Amino acid sequence: MKGLGMSFADPRQGDLEDDASSTSHHSLLGHASRMLLEISLPKLVLAATMLLVLPALLLGAMPKVVVWLSDTAWHGVARFGVAAALICFALIAGFVAWRWGRILFRVVERNFWALNAGLVQPLYTALREATRLAVESAAPGRPLAVTRRDAGLLAGVLIALLGAAVAWWAGPLPTLRVAAFGRGDIPGIVLDAIRNGVWVIAVYLMIGAPAWSIAEALAGTPEDIVAPEPGEARWRVAHLSDIHLVGDAYGFRLECGRDGPRGNARFDRVLELLEAEDAQQPIDVVLISGDITDAARNAEFIAFDEAVARHPTLRDRILIIPGNHDVNIVDRANPSRLELPTAPGGALRRLRFLSAMARLQGGRVHVVDRATRRIGPTLDAWLEAGGRGAALARFMDAGGMRAGLAARAVWNEAFPLIAPPATPDGLGVVLLDSNAETHFSFTNALGILAMDQLRAAEAAMAQWPAARWLVAIHHHLAEYPRPGAKLADRIGTALVNGHWALQRLRHFAPRILVMHGHRHVDWMGQSGGLRILSAPSPMMGAMDDAERHFWLHALGAREDGGLALLAPTKIVVPGEPPVTEGT
Repeated sequence: MKGLGMSFADPRQGDLEDDASSTSHHSLLGHASRMLLEISLPKLVLAATMLLVLPALLLGAMPKVVVWLSDTAWHGVARFGVAAALICFALIAGFVAWRWGRILFRVVERNFWALNAGLVQPLYTALREATRLAVESAAPGRPLAVTRRDAGLLAGVLIALLGAAVAWWAGPLPTLRVAAFGRGDIPGIVLDAIRNGVWVIAVYLMIGAPAWSIAEALAGTPEDIVAPEPGEARWRVAHLSDIHLVGDAYGFRLECGRDGPRGNARFDRVLELLEAEDAQQPIDVVLISGDITDAARNAEFIAFDEAVARHPTLRDRILIIPGNHDVNIVDRANPSRLELPTAPGGALRRLRFLSAMARLQGGRVHVVDRATRRIGPTLDAWLEAGGRGAALARFMDAGGMRAGLAARAVWNEAFPLIAPPATPDGLGVVLLDSNAETHFSFTNALGILAMDQLRAAEAAMAQWPAARWLVAIHHHLAEYPRPGAKLADRIGTALVNGHWALQRLRHFAPRILVMHGHRHVDWMGQSGGLRILSAPSPMMGAMDDAERHFWLHALGAREDGGLALLAPTKIVVPGEPPVTEGT
């Protein structure tokens, strides 16, 4: 770049504004302090009312509703007879279950796990880690797994005692008095509902926290895989994750700020390396387990499409799943930005990713028919059926609250996506969405795996009983067997129901591999027989001139029908020289 004069700053090197949301430049406490000053208080009050206060009121009002319905039903029995009342009740309950059963189940499930994510899991993890750190300091030679198990059990007991104290203060039993519902009775009804809500949550803590700790203890101790299995490779799978593409040539990543590569040139080098490997020996699958984009902006999806288009020989073997950066980043420059639950942003980001999946793999992956619990049409055909795609396009163009709710329903029904095996004993891929629905950049990284989604995935795998499977998920199922992870990482990035998902997937353990990203941690291990591969990020965690790496896994077919994990190939991604003046 000749002709440029001397300057005290090079804009290509960035400045402190590029580090605004960086977790490597700012601590969790620093971000929290800034949020208190910058957050919109009216929006916070409205969001808290919608997400916390109203559900708490409804929860607290349920005991009164049950008593009122029981009283009404008793009068109905006395008036119309037992048989007539039971028939009437059965007809009403059957109609509600048929018409809204699945929707109601999703709402209950989402709120159940949201309660865990917002209350049980942070309390439990904070107490467990504080106890663990204290025990490690007092007895540094004690095995890490034993310390973590004991610390978890102690944390569950302490939280149960705290919940019991709160329940006794609020109760000790819920208020069941049914008021006359007159204007003067409204304050008493609201206060009773609040008290009941506090009591129910406290009782849930009494039960949920010990159950959480016991489930973690029963889940087994994660262990490193120290030696690959012998055998001949039948499939080769490249595992990438967390590429965090940005939308401009000199863009910096949200989390690492200037401590990371500018632009997307490193991703091009990754694809070039894969093309070279593929030319020597074919690669069967290139799996990118989430965080394709940095903040789900249109320019970032365009950058991904253009990068893949430059490598057409690989395109038809690339499969992607959504990460938290693809669907939950409200504002990449401001973690204190709060999005109202009624805003279109969350649905819009999900539809951008759904559109990206349709463009890349829409003809190669299938949805699962929930009614028959079997593989259904391809994603392209499913989106075309019933005008789904056209309706989603109208929402992305014009918005609307009702259309937004329908768009979220389509997103939930799309997963899991299945890339079926080519032969009955071949290798298939299950693509899952593990992202919790959040409205706050600061809490964007939590994960929840819906029960309905995982059961549909189990039904799909059962359809090919001799096949082997890769199960792709963004969030990690279990903590890694190593010390040193920050408390903020353990609380803020967890898959809330990871232990439950781990227990379900164990039924398929001999013939599946779970592959994930999210934490940018390079780990190959197992927990209770379930093998788990965590991918490092080829983009994040290193300066421009530093090298990164990813893994090309070799997989084989065991004689007993299982999937063998053979010796992988480490693919080193070189850095590039730092930008200097005059270049």
